[in-house]
Amino acid sequence: MTVATRNLGGQGLTASVQGLGCMGMSEFYGVGDRDESVATIHRALDLGVNFLDTADIYGPHTNEELVGSAIKGRRDEVVLATKFGIVRDPDDPSRRGVNGRPEYVRSSIDGSLQRLGLDHVDLYYQHRVDTTVPIEETVGAMAELVQVGKVRFLGLSEAGPETIRRAHAVHPISALQSEWSLWSRDLEDGVVPVARELGIGIVAYSPLGRGFLTGQIKSPNDFDDDDFRQHQPRFQGENFAKNLELVEAVRALADEKGLTAGQLALAWVHAQGDDVFPIPGTKRRTYLEENVAAADVELGEADLQRLDEILPPGAAAGDRYPDMRWVRVESR
Repeated sequence: MTVATRNLGGQGLTASVQGLGCMGMSEFYGVGDRDESVATIHRALDLGVNFLDTADIYGPHTNEELVGSAIKGRRDEVVLATKFGIVRDPDDPSRRGVNGRPEYVRSSIDGSLQRLGLDHVDLYYQHRVDTTVPIEETVGAMAELVQVGKVRFLGLSEAGPETIRRAHAVHPISALQSEWSLWSRDLEDGVVPVARELGIGIVAYSPLGRGFLTGQIKSPNDFDDDDFRQHQPRFQGENFAKNLELVEAVRALADEKGLTAGQLALAWVHAQGDDVFPIPGTKRRTYLEENVAAADVELGEADLQRLDEILPPGAAAGDRYPDMRWVRVESR
């Protein structure tokens, strides 16, 4: 069981077709276990999952430190992606803003490299678009980082179609990271066609619906007190109950195929195209291995049609975030 690699975008970046999202190892999804998280990263590399995803906001900062320590001595095996741009209020971490000013771009990469213990990262994303700063200025500063060797390739996260076009005109964008799963399909109408027109790879975060599509979450009471999903609309009240019915239908089809619900959901993302690279997050080796097995699952047209009937675009109850202005807004 070894994950294959292929080109991510049209600029020469090669990565494993399935990555590993490391965010939950440090916060957001309940209490973490550093030793198990490091072991999970090591196991990922052993299985050929070399595409690791982190960000300066995760922790904040502690996730980059964890990932950096885990890959020490194995840097040549890793395609390391990190992000900048979301700023947390030190007095109230739940309050967040966005900063895309050129001087912030330059200082952010230096902080990330120090925490990671690296002299460069392979892929550097703007985590969210700053609507107060022209995207040309932000990407121009990111391009400078490529020129000086601190970054190899550039990416955007949750950017809208026009923003992607304008950014790509300044410097080639290799990857567009957005949420994409059976129950989050809103990028299919505008973002995906533009990314494909420009030859930009699509990195699908939360391809398992923040764990909900695995079928392991049965009640809102399953969340720890510090689990941020408690505050997401899809995990609350009537939305939770309606979405649970959808997941049960996915599970029934998975049972027919001898898969877990999560493997079927992840295989669906893989089936969306060779330019799609899902990065399911986990902090445990057991779930990592389950996810990796999904990369080899081939779904036929009949399977995809049935899944489309179960979860067509817009079927999920509730928004992805409490404030959807937080994602895919167009910049100045």
